[in-house]
Amino acid sequence: MGKHANAEWYLESSKALIDQYGDVPPPWVYGPNYHPYSIGWRMGGGESHLMILWEWLSQQNFSFDDRLKYLQKYPNPPRWLQWIVEFLWDIDTMDFEDEDYAPYFKKLEELGFENVENFEKDFERNDLI
Repeated sequence: MGKHANAEWYLESSKALIDQYGDVPPPWVYGPNYHPYSIGWRMGGGESHLMILWEWLSQQNFSFDDRLKYLQKYPNPPRWLQWIVEFLWDIDTMDFEDEDYAPYFKKLEELGFENVENFEKDFERNDLI
């Protein structure tokens, strides 16, 4: 468990999300028009959602198959594929170059993720928050 596990705000917020969705949904459900690098994830409601999400995920002890099942419940915009790679394979992508994602994107296609080929186009959109 993380540092927020017993915080009242976390307990109330995670309960509300679990009541609504059955779990704590990934970022694109909270902010469907947010870019993964949006300032909205670093302040306000987006930041709170990520804090709730990471705390909740830290309590789940998901296997690879559990992570995959969780993601399949929430169809993602292609711009979130880098986040999915980090989450699904539980790897640190901080030092990844664009080409380092290629084998993982291929694996995502093999796992049935759609629109992988549209990652760059969706990621480069400038109409997102």
